[in-house]
Amino acid sequence: MLQDLLTSTANEKVRLMRALQEAKTRKSTGLMRVEGTKLCGEAARELKVDTLFVDEGKLAEYGGLIDACLAQGAAVHPVSARIIEYASETKTPQDVVLSAHIPQLPLGSGPLVALDGVQDPGNCGTILRTCDAAGFGGAILGPGCADPYAPKAVRATMGSLFRVPILRVDDLAAELSHRREQGAAILISHLRGEDFYARGPLPERLVLVIGSEGRGVSEAVAATATHRFKLPMVGGAESLNASVAAGILIYDIFRERNY
Repeated sequence: MLQDLLTSTANEKVRLMRALQEAKTRKSTGLMRVEGTKLCGEAARELKVDTLFVDEGKLAEYGGLIDACLAQGAAVHPVSARIIEYASETKTPQDVVLSAHIPQLPLGSGPLVALDGVQDPGNCGTILRTCDAAGFGGAILGPGCADPYAPKAVRATMGSLFRVPILRVDDLAAELSHRREQGAAILISHLRGEDFYARGPLPERLVLVIGSEGRGVSEAVAATATHRFKLPMVGGAESLNASVAAGILIYDIFRERNY
C-alpha cells in the first residue's frame, strides 16, 4: 500500500533522503541514496530498499518499480516534483529516488583491485563498474579514497556498486602485506615499473593496486609489491587517468585468463 503524499521539505523522511548525500548520514543510518529510473530499478532487484519516492504524476509509469519495492516491505511515497528536486543531487532529476541498505558482500575468489587514495568519486565508481564487467572478486579501498556510496560514485557505477564486494581498510599497506604473506601477488601500477605487455603469465591469486590521481601509489603500499608494471607511453602524455589505466590493466588480466 502506498504511503501518504509528501509535499513539504520539512518532512522528516524527505530531509533524511536529502541528507544521504552526506557521508556521516550514510554511516550512521547504513543507507545509501539512489536516483533515476535505471539505477532505482537495479537497486530494487539487488538491494533491500528502505524508502521510495515517486513523482505523484508518474505513479502508473513506475508501477513495476513500486510493486517490487512494496514486495520488499519498503515505504513507497508519492511526492511532489518539488520533493524529487529537493532530494536529488542531479541538475535534471528524474522522477524517482530511493534509499536502500548499503550492501555487505564478502570479497570473492577472483582477482581483486585495491585503490590507494583514489579521490575522485567518478574514477572510483568507474573502476568498480569495470571490476564488475570483468568478473573481478571485489575491491579493497584504502584511506583517502572517495566514498563509493556518494551519489556521484553511485551514478558512475551504473548499478555495479550493488554487486561488487567492497572492503574498506584503515591501513592498505598492512592489508596488502597480509595478502602477500598468504600467497597473493601484489601488482602495483607504477611509472617506474616494467612494461605491462612484456610480462610473463601472472599468478592466479592477485591484487591490482591503482594509485591516486595526483601522487600515484604511496611508498608504504608500493613496498608491498611483488610486481611493478607501467603502461607504455609513446606520445607526449606522462600518465593516464586512474580509471582509464585501471580499465586497461583489468581487461588485459581478463584477456590473459580467458583467451
